[in-house]
Amino acid sequence: MPSSLNLAVIGGDGIGPEVTAEAIATLRAAVGSEVDITTTDYDLGAAHFLATGEVLSDETLDKLSRHDAIVLGAVGGDPTDPRLAGGIIERGLLLKLRFAFDHGVNVRPTVLFPGLESPLKNPGVIDFVVIREGTEGPYVGNGGVLRQGTPFEIANEVSVNTAHGVERVVRFAFEKARSRRKKLTLVHKTNVLVHAGGLWSRIVREVGAEFPDVSVDYLHI
Repeated sequence: MPSSLNLAVIGGDGIGPEVTAEAIATLRAAVGSEVDITTTDYDLGAAHFLATGEVLSDETLDKLSRHDAIVLGAVGGDPTDPRLAGGIIERGLLLKLRFAFDHGVNVRPTVLFPGLESPLKNPGVIDFVVIREGTEGPYVGNGGVLRQGTPFEIANEVSVNTAHGVERVVRFAFEKARSRRKKLTLVHKTNVLVHAGGLWSRIVREVGAEFPDVSVDYLHI
């Protein structure tokens, strides 16, 4: 455990600031006096963009890079607001951060803690981790529009998957599975997305050979 943490905090929009405040409070409670935590707030998000016209400048990005980690709440505004059209916040802030810091492994723990009610299952039954790639696939922004505004308009979005990007996510997932229930499930749609799905399936098999103690199955989505 490090003796200090220098954190950038992006509260963002809506419930975001409340989320980051509780996250920092929880972190401080968890580490106690063993870790000296310092935080710097950055005003970023849809509200900031609408007020200033700035999404994420290179100068701010450089400042963020000097921190040990970034605590992010939520960013975004009214999806019907034409000033926020084209995913300007998502692409200009979230994806820009991911690409700049090569944040390819996206980890989403999902657990129902004791004392909390859920219409889905009882506490302890819901306990899994979703791991997905965060910089490739449809996120690369490879697409375009032809004959826009005509009855023959064509729009496409290309999903780009590389062996490098897939392998690091798959390997991380196997390592995580080994430390938990020793079970990994590939969730894809390989019957339709045959090229990308084929790459994912093959790499899961190849990396899985290094983790004989982890069982593997597959689910369509």
